[in-house]
Amino acid sequence: MILRVIQDKKILFSIGSIFVSILVLYLKYFAWYTTNSIAFYSDMLETLINVAAAILGCIALIFAAHPADRQHPYGHQKAEYISAAIEGLLVVTTAGLIFYESFLAWQHPKLPTAPFIGILFNGSAGIVNLIWCIVLIKVGKKYCSPALIAGGQHILSDVWSTVGLICGFILIPFIQWALLDAILGFCIALNVLRMGFQVITESFNGLMDQAPPKQVTEHIYELIKKNAPEALDFHMVRFRQVGAITFIDFHLVVPGTMNVYTAHKICDRIELSIKNAIGSVSINIHVEPEDELKKDNLIW
Repeated sequence: MILRVIQDKKILFSIGSIFVSILVLYLKYFAWYTTNSIAFYSDMLETLINVAAAILGCIALIFAAHPADRQHPYGHQKAEYISAAIEGLLVVTTAGLIFYESFLAWQHPKLPTAPFIGILFNGSAGIVNLIWCIVLIKVGKKYCSPALIAGGQHILSDVWSTVGLICGFILIPFIQWALLDAILGFCIALNVLRMGFQVITESFNGLMDQAPPKQVTEHIYELIKKNAPEALDFHMVRFRQVGAITFIDFHLVVPGTMNVYTAHKICDRIELSIKNAIGSVSINIHVEPEDELKKDNLIW
């Protein structure tokens, strides 16, 4: 178990997310503590959810790494989508809390203290987040990991919140308008809410067996045509993407006189070409003689 965790790069990056999130949380806590700003407090709340989401994502990746078994013959990869959906719900909940705190600040406005020290701490946290979200999204796309991509997108929303927050917060000492602090909190809440719904939508698409991107499916069609010149046709092609694995099944039409050995060699050739091009795939090919299809008026 420990060896598998060490060897799985997705899990290692997920563990790294926990430590990075805790570091950023401390920086944003000091930003809020030194300023007593509702905007910095809202930003800290979002980061607190980042810590919880990082822990949840790590657990999901460890569970998803388990090989297929009798109860789960197709593997455990969908655990990542469940983790991403829960993370999205946590993000939406955080947005609600930020709205509430910002509303209270709107009713009782007050100027933050030591704003430039707060900006220093918050800006440092933003730089750490920016570097880490770029790494997570890149690694998540490389290994087709919904959990890492969702985590990276969540942190990216945090980065944009930090940028907007600092830009607005710089103005407070000069214009002396206390309500700007609450307005910045509302803006952060809206951005967090948007990202939360985006993460939920993408995770639900994965749970509903969404097909791979169009360029991937078109490439697979070309590979089937190229590597099955002896076949007459293929149809009923279906795809679904589950984590890093692409599931493909289709019907291959061959001459009725073709023997089983030749048909099997064609299937092996197709499977090998797709695996070399796509990577982690599970392919199921149903071979049909042309006579059966003519009876059903599927070939003329």
